[in-house]
Amino acid sequence: MPQLIRKEWPVPWDGRCTRTQHRFEGGGCSPRLTPNPVGILGVEDPCWRSARCLLTGSRCSSDGATHVLPMVLGGKRDPSPRLFSSELMEVQHFRTIYHMFIATLCVFILSTITVDFIDQGRLDLDFDLFFFAFGGLPTALSAWLGMFLYTLLVPYKALQLWAGSYHTVHFPRLFTALLWGVLLACHAVVLGFYPIYTVIQHQLPPASRFIVILEQIRFLMKSHSFLREAVPGIIQAKPSDGAVKPPAFSTYLYFLFCPTLIYRESYPRTPYVRWKYVAQNFAKVLGCLFYSYFILERLCIPVFTNMSKQPFSIKTLVLSIFNATLPGTFLLLLIFFAFLHCWLNAFAEMLRFADRTFYKDWWNSTSFATYYRTWNVVVHDWLYYYVYQDLFWLFKGRSRAAAMLSVFIMSAIVHEYVFTLCFGFFYPVMFTLFAVVGVIFNFLLNDKRKSPVWNIIMWTCLFIGQGIQVCLYCQEWYAQIHCPLQQTFWGLVTPRSWSCRS
Repeated sequence: MPQLIRKEWPVPWDGRCTRTQHRFEGGGCSPRLTPNPVGILGVEDPCWRSARCLLTGSRCSSDGATHVLPMVLGGKRDPSPRLFSSELMEVQHFRTIYHMFIATLCVFILSTITVDFIDQGRLDLDFDLFFFAFGGLPTALSAWLGMFLYTLLVPYKALQLWAGSYHTVHFPRLFTALLWGVLLACHAVVLGFYPIYTVIQHQLPPASRFIVILEQIRFLMKSHSFLREAVPGIIQAKPSDGAVKPPAFSTYLYFLFCPTLIYRESYPRTPYVRWKYVAQNFAKVLGCLFYSYFILERLCIPVFTNMSKQPFSIKTLVLSIFNATLPGTFLLLLIFFAFLHCWLNAFAEMLRFADRTFYKDWWNSTSFATYYRTWNVVVHDWLYYYVYQDLFWLFKGRSRAAAMLSVFIMSAIVHEYVFTLCFGFFYPVMFTLFAVVGVIFNFLLNDKRKSPVWNIIMWTCLFIGQGIQVCLYCQEWYAQIHCPLQQTFWGLVTPRSWSCRS
């Protein structure tokens, strides 16, 4: 692979550069990085991290124009940029870590086979847990299809109707309020109530519930981005220029499938599809699912199955948390690799989507502020652009801390909502870790921490946090099975593992 030398953003060059630009190899100028006056969430430059420019593969110049991004590989510009996320496995050091994980999976499989032969005298790989978790998959896919068709047709048709009438009706504000009020009501029914009703009414198992609920959230974020980006342009359009038209339907359809949550009418595209690369990534996702099965089967179920039947003690809880740190860390890394690397890269390749920056080097973070920004760049950009920036504008630029805290609270509520519905019980572990512990660590372990020691501290906190999540959720899962449901309000909202000792 050619060595990545430099990534620059060319602008038309007239042989000289202004004071706000700098030269790069081969001639040309690009804007200098300037400090961000907002400076929150680690965004150094409003142009550099602006989702409006970044996710189109372009960058703002000093005059406000945008210019297409080329990657400079081996001293030459690559017309089809492939960014960091898609090239991670081409780094030899990461391939070695990847091979170590495969070796660990082989050990799990050999261990399971050996134990089966010794205890039962035969091989018993029935994958009952795997098939249970994905039970009711046809129902989940039917719910997904309903949400997809609604998100594809209704928001676009509403925007089309509004765009054609906004500049001609006598009371445009009243018309806008009525139309978007109806759309919000439809959103509440189809993308709000319907998925919740489906997973509860059909008693879907956890994996199928995750499919429905995560897709519900994705469609809500996608439709919000589409409307949020399209509406201002229609408002600012001049009727004298002709009929105001919404974005092309094909661009919206492409946006619903491409791995980004920021709508743009065009994205950087690769020249062809590597179908072998697509197949390999989907195969790795399937491998990660079976890997997770073996982790739960060998490291979690034997520990937590009978835990609720034992007398409760702090000693037992603490030992269980530390016993859960290893499977918790494995599951964290598997989720990262399966979804943020393999799944998103597979869809990006199929759709020739060139911006592959789905994550950054979060493993090198020396602060939790950096970790939150680099773990999931796709969601971070949506939160920064549509939540933080809008709230910062709403607060008239006076309270950065309030805008940032709002982002954490919103993220905590959404995470807790997902886990509550998918596991079928209320246990605010995720909310506490995000809204309380996460906020504290974001201020204590901030960007000023640069020493490698802080990277060790960050990883230690991650290990313990994952152990807490796995331990408490597994303990509550089996407590729900062992103890009957108390049909009272406090019985529903109080974790069963606190009192279940059957």
